[in-house]
Amino acid sequence: MSRMDSGRYGKSGSVEVGPEKVEGETRIRRNGLTADKLVTQPWEGIDTVYDVLLYAARTHGTKDSYGTRDIIDVHEEVKEVKKTVGGKEVTEKKTWKYFQLSDYKYLSFIQVKDAALEVAAGFLQLGVAKSDVVNVYAGTSANWQLVSYGCAAIGTPIATAYETLGESGLQHALNEPECIAMFTNADLLKVVANVAANVPSLQFVIHDGTADPSVVEKILNAKEGIKVLTLDELRELGKKVSAEALKSRVPEPSDMACIMYTSGTTGAPKGAVITHANAIASLGAVYAYLGHFLKPHDAYLAYLPLSHVMEYIVEMCLFFVGMTFGYARVRTLMDTSVRQCLGDIRAFRPTIMVGVPQVWEMIRKGIEGKISASGSFKKSMFNGAVAIKKAGVPVLTGLADSAVFSQVRAATGGRLRLALTGGAALSRETQEFLTLALVKVIPGYGMTESCGMCAVFPPEYTRLGSVGLPMPSIEIKLKDVPEANYLSTNDPPQGEVWIRGNSVIKGYLKRDDLNNDESIFAKDGWFRTGDVGQWNPDGTLDLIDRIKNLVKLQGGEYIALERLESIYKSCNLVSNVCVHADPNAKQPIAIIIPHEQQLQHTLEHKSVGPASNTTMADLCKDDRVRELILKECNAIGKKNGLKQMELLQAVILTADEWTPESGLVTAAQKTQRRKIAERYAQEIKDTYKF
Repeated sequence: MSRMDSGRYGKSGSVEVGPEKVEGETRIRRNGLTADKLVTQPWEGIDTVYDVLLYAARTHGTKDSYGTRDIIDVHEEVKEVKKTVGGKEVTEKKTWKYFQLSDYKYLSFIQVKDAALEVAAGFLQLGVAKSDVVNVYAGTSANWQLVSYGCAAIGTPIATAYETLGESGLQHALNEPECIAMFTNADLLKVVANVAANVPSLQFVIHDGTADPSVVEKILNAKEGIKVLTLDELRELGKKVSAEALKSRVPEPSDMACIMYTSGTTGAPKGAVITHANAIASLGAVYAYLGHFLKPHDAYLAYLPLSHVMEYIVEMCLFFVGMTFGYARVRTLMDTSVRQCLGDIRAFRPTIMVGVPQVWEMIRKGIEGKISASGSFKKSMFNGAVAIKKAGVPVLTGLADSAVFSQVRAATGGRLRLALTGGAALSRETQEFLTLALVKVIPGYGMTESCGMCAVFPPEYTRLGSVGLPMPSIEIKLKDVPEANYLSTNDPPQGEVWIRGNSVIKGYLKRDDLNNDESIFAKDGWFRTGDVGQWNPDGTLDLIDRIKNLVKLQGGEYIALERLESIYKSCNLVSNVCVHADPNAKQPIAIIIPHEQQLQHTLEHKSVGPASNTTMADLCKDDRVRELILKECNAIGKKNGLKQMELLQAVILTADEWTPESGLVTAAQKTQRRKIAERYAQEIKDTYKF
């Protein structure tokens, strides 16, 4: 049981409500803060996304809101890299590109509102109707938000598209909602040019940045009547529109705010229809639950895709609270990826960050890599400090923080005080390591269909591994999964997670086949998540499985692939992993991308195989390296209490990066299990030797 802030959530963080227990399911549970009534809004008068824009400008005024950095220059550096290929040392020349960036420049909250209303008025001038849809196909930035809030102001929904979407995915996200207009970045116009002719409804392409004239020409020639404008030109058009015209288009809570395309792991992306009421309920839930931790003087680093629901809702909440934002690029987060300036993290010095497990694993392994490279004395000192802090010795903990961990925290600007992780399971090891060495990491659980979050771990609690308490806009029950023996009568109670509430969507765009499917949208407003959870004595929820990723092995018992991945991913030698299990096998295997820096360091110090500067491709073919990584992964598995049948029989190593472009991960970095199995089908067959 976790230590907690006594009284805030009651004796148990979540409480049972409604009728007595129904056969085959647990009773419904709600957050202890909102047992009597689910949250619908932060308070009266905030009913739509447009209200959020007006409230933030009215309340926070001239305070710095959205901060951005300009690219001043691009530096190219040629480096010689020595590698061992086929047993021989060779020297290769490689060219790296590094950005030089300006300092952060800010818009105030009032300037954000004024700019968004110019965008709104510009769309009115172009004849965009309330029934039309505007697609946003762009990287996370202040301009993304200006377009989003501009559309909200005139009741026109946006449809989202990840910037990493290929042509077919973008075409689907434009055609299904019949988008009349789209906003994009200049460097993405090439993709737009290749699909424009196949999107009958598209009339206006708006972009920021400096466009290649030949690409603009290609779009103009793609179909008759299509227009290409810069965002500044759209805002200039808006200056001609009266305030009365804007007021005539104010949205209703029941109107669509956003068609958020899920980065589903199977089939074409589904457009989740998020109404203004859904988004505001989610905002209200975050405010009711975590508002006492979120302050206007905080600084938020924004770099995750805004086309992912977690970032979309988090940014709306923090804008409402009045935080200052620093927009960043994944490529320029760290000092090592820029020249003649600081990386985004140190330049902005955030107090709050949100990340997906892949980001936190990368940060952890980066810290450990630097510690390992700094020599045995510093490594011993660091490990000793971790042990002291884990033991909770008061005076020594303070000493460890100031003498050792302050240097680690300096790499993130030195002010970071809270971090949220979501999108997939984060290993307990990584959560504990980062909480001790860097910042308290708060896990959360949600999906597009829940408009962001179903559960978040309370910062007051100390236990690891849980996804937390139900959000105040959501209620949860667990339904039996008899074939895998996940039962509401188990101790602790287990079952499939069903959710209901004001932030849960009613359905997908133009998908009556799914909307009428009771295996997805059950009766009485319940949404079946497909996740398996268990209730803990302190009222928190653990995620222990995913129904579609349960595989029955030769012995007749089920294993949970996603759970195993979260554990094996915490191994220092692993950069990414996909666990694969054949029903005819006794144990699973794993396809692994090794962590290059950690692997090289281990090879240098353990003398277990090839030279550390051997190419990754050659290392991945070496039986000694495979044996090393298998041994390390299974050691982590045993430490986490995995059964023999959950330990890995073998590993397949690959040097190939898994990217959304290759189709092996989604834009949210979730593994495309089926596609990975197809890609490595021969290696899997050879490994299992059936």
